[in-house]
Amino acid sequence: MLTDRGSRYAVSGARVTSRAEVDQVLASLKRDRSYAKATHNTWAALLPTGGLKADDGESGAGMVILRMLEREGLRDHVIVVTRWYGGKKLGGDRFRRVQDAVRAYLDQHSG
Repeated sequence: MLTDRGSRYAVSGARVTSRAEVDQVLASLKRDRSYAKATHNTWAALLPTGGLKADDGESGAGMVILRMLEREGLRDHVIVVTRWYGGKKLGGDRFRRVQDAVRAYLDQHSG
């Protein structure tokens, strides 16, 4: 869990090969009330059909995740960065926190 000026970030992910599987992962995550009540559940995935992403209100964050997946070459995987807003706007730092969360996930799940 990352924190910045009151906002909290969590990262999760799973192997997926279709949009339907992405939706299942998101639905499963949101069965946890704290994730369902989160301000944003931003995600991206590199599927056999190409890249997909969703900002969930955190404009531009899905592209940050997608670019990191592409650079890493991590296919058939969805990464979800969840943010609980803490009351202070983070400006561009919000993208750095998304990157930090994705990097932590990739470091934990590589090789």
